[in-house]
Amino acid sequence: MTSKLKLFRALPDIWEDASPASEKIIKGAPIGVANEVVNGGESGKLYCGIWRAEIGAWRVSYSEWEYCYITKGRAKISENGGAEFEVAAGDAFTIDAGFEGVWEVLAPMEKHYVILLS
Repeated sequence: MTSKLKLFRALPDIWEDASPASEKIIKGAPIGVANEVVNGGESGKLYCGIWRAEIGAWRVSYSEWEYCYITKGRAKISENGGAEFEVAAGDAFTIDAGFEGVWEVLAPMEKHYVILLS
């Protein structure tokens, strides 16, 4: 029987490019990398890991739900025609599918994330 419990004590130091597409960048050079712990899961819809990015801003359009926990740095997230808030180390938040707006990294940051595809 396969265990339903998984421990991730020491993640492998394997980082993949997670930079925004050049046509979405508004300012700066927001180079991003991700270290995915779970890629797809049993359902093929679950992703989680660690994401890092440098200072910059880019347009986003979410077709998925995401939970974020900021471990380092600061960012401003702005919804088109709606809410805007800053997040920093220690903050947690969710973004619902259908969100459109701007991610702006204000200080080099790192977040832990869980993404559930629709």
